[in-house]
Amino acid sequence: MAYEPKASTRAQKIELLGKSGHRSRLIYRIHLDRGPAKGRRKGFTETDCARLLDSAHQQLGGPIVLVWDNLNTHVSHTMRQLVGARLWLTVYQLPTYAPELNPVEGVWSHLKRSLANLTKHSLDQLTALVKTRLKRMQYRPGLIDGLITKTGLDFQPPQPQPLKIF
Repeated sequence: MAYEPKASTRAQKIELLGKSGHRSRLIYRIHLDRGPAKGRRKGFTETDCARLLDSAHQQLGGPIVLVWDNLNTHVSHTMRQLVGARLWLTVYQLPTYAPELNPVEGVWSHLKRSLANLTKHSLDQLTALVKTRLKRMQYRPGLIDGLITKTGLDFQPPQPQPLKIF
């Protein structure tokens, strides 16, 4: 039995992070969704996202500027509270329906192309393969920087303007 890669994409959470003056990082968590269960969400919750960001903060050791799409989890009241409690975190929301501005879309595209024509016999095998491919991408900073550059967004901090005195 073969699994189409799209079926597994709902079970992943990927953040593409950059720290000014440092190499960009791909940080991800795997969340295996084994089917519907009453009262349980399919994907990542706000708490799951906050834990991933806390982990990234520990790993990077500094403030994080995050550019997020408009996934319901990202824009919820609960998430706004969780973000507000993290003074080291600055979040910018992408415009609605702007996948071309989201570097994570490039990660998915690259990952799916690498999985094309492959068959796995179980969800566990597919999960292991996805983890391997994402891990390989983590060690290709040029690829990650290219995905960020492709968006056309400038992730450099703004330069202070000189004070004009008249």
